[in-house]
Formats: sequence, C-alpha cells, structure tokens
Amino acid sequence: MSKLNVAVLGATGAVGQELLALLDERDFPWANLKLLASPRSAGRRVTVKQKEFVLEAVSESSFDNIDVAFFCAGGAISEQWAPTAVRAGALVIDNTSAFRMLPEVPLVVPEVNGHRIPQQGIIANPNCSTIILALALKPLTEAAPIRRIVVSTYQAVSGAGAKGMTELEAQVKAFSEGKTMEASVLPVASAAKHYPIAFNAIPQIDVFAEDGYTKEEWKMIQETRKIFEMPELAVTATTVRLPIFRSHSESVNIEFTDSISVDDVRRRLSAASGVIVLDNPAEQDYPMPL
Repeated sequence: MSKLNVAVLGATGAVGQELLALLDERDFPWANLKLLASPRSAGRRVTVKQKEFVLEAVSESSFDNIDVAFFCAGGAISEQWAPTAVRAGALVIDNTSAFRMLPEVPLVVPEVNGHRIPQQGIIANPNCSTIILALALKPLTEAAPIRRIVVSTYQAVSGAGAKGMTELEAQVKAFSEGKTMEASVLPVASAAKHYPIAFNAIPQIDVFAEDGYTKEEWKMIQETRKIFEMPELAVTATTVRLPIFRSHSESVNIEFTDSISVDDVRRRLSAASGVIVLDNPAEQDYPMPL
C-alpha cells in the first residue's frame, strides 16, 4: 500500500487515543499524520510511533492534501467538518452516528460489506455493538437465511468515553473506603437521574424513545438491517451497561429459515475474518471481557 496523508479529528478523546494506538500497533502506512482537536486542546503534544506531534485546531484548511480523515470527536463536530474534508478530497471515516442512516452514506464493517467502501466521500462506522454482531452474523448468513435475531448486550463503560471509565474507578475506590459513590455520567449525562455503575447493572444505554427502546437498541436494530441490506429483518435488542472498563459482550439468539447444525456454526465462525471461537465448556474455555 502506498503511504497516505492521514488526519485524526478528536485525537485527545478516548476513541481518538485508541485509534492512534491502533495506527501505531498495526504500523499504518502514513506519509504524514495530522492530529486535530478543538481550539482549547490545540498546542498539546501527543506521541505516536515515538514521534511527537502538536495538536492543531481544526479549521477550513485542515484537510488540504489529506487522503484519509478519521473523525472521533462527536456527531455535531462530524456534521460541521466532514463536508469540508470531503470537498478537500479526503475519504472520511466517521466514528459517530451522524451519517449512519443516510441512504447515500455506506455503513461499513470491512469484513462484512467492504465492497461498499468508496474512494472518496464518507464512510460511516457502525455502533460498536453492531460491529460485534455483524462480524458473527456474516459467515452464518452464508449458511442459511436469517429470519430473526434477539440480542442482549453487556457493555463496558468505555462506551461512555473516558468520563465513564474515570467514574467507575472513582466509585470502586469510594466503595472500598466506605464513602458514598457519586454518579454523574451514567446511564447518560443528560438524564434526570444518574446511578453508580460500580457493582451494578444499568439497563439503559442512551435515551429512551417513546416505544420503550433506547437509542442504543434502535441503533443495533436499524444498523444491522442496513449493513446486511435486509430492511425487513426481525431484530430486537436489549442493551445493558456493566461495571467493566473495556470490551463489550453479547448474547445472540438467531433463528434461521433452514436447518443449520451447531458444528457447522462453529466451523463457519472459526474460519471467519475477525472472529476467534472460544467454546470448550468442559475446560471452562469461553469468551470474557477481561
């Protein structure tokens, strides 16, 4: 692969920091790397691949000569700056929900529908829980058509960003010291009530809609249908936040139109890109977030 000029908008946030770590770990072939953030973060220094970068305030000229721009700074920022990056000729990979359900914007999990990746424009990155689900579903859709999906998630506080992880740590410390566990982040910062996540399970991720589903649950339903181009697929989701720092988990019940054996499921999942099968109950071998 030829080297690319890369920009990361939101480089100081939890997602941006994780992205930079992955670019380093995977030895991503950049020619130049530009780290962008809000004006209040401009001037801070970040080290990537043992090289120090100075954060720049995002502006109209930030995306000149950029090939790929990763957006990790929130939906409103993406809506404001993604069109600017596209006009400058960049391919925008957006990690927010701003563009996911627009018909003209591909919603892509590369191992599932990578054929939809354009050369220029915007790629929407699905919700984190939708990605996990889609990776496991893809090899099974090739075995038999899927009729119905019931998914329950057990999601880490990293999904609420750095503030969620900091609050969990503070609550565990407070509990161990016999102090009151203060809560201001979960289930969602804008909620009227907040609950401690330490030693707890909160069955609300994002805000509730009038039908009783949360926004997170609707994301999983609608995004799964879009990724697999199955608008009538029966999907229901229940999303729960657990006191885990990182790594989401899911329980998925799938109903097929045709018969498929458990051995065939294991075989297909074992051969799938991005999937590792841990399934040996006799040896207590099963997936865990830790």
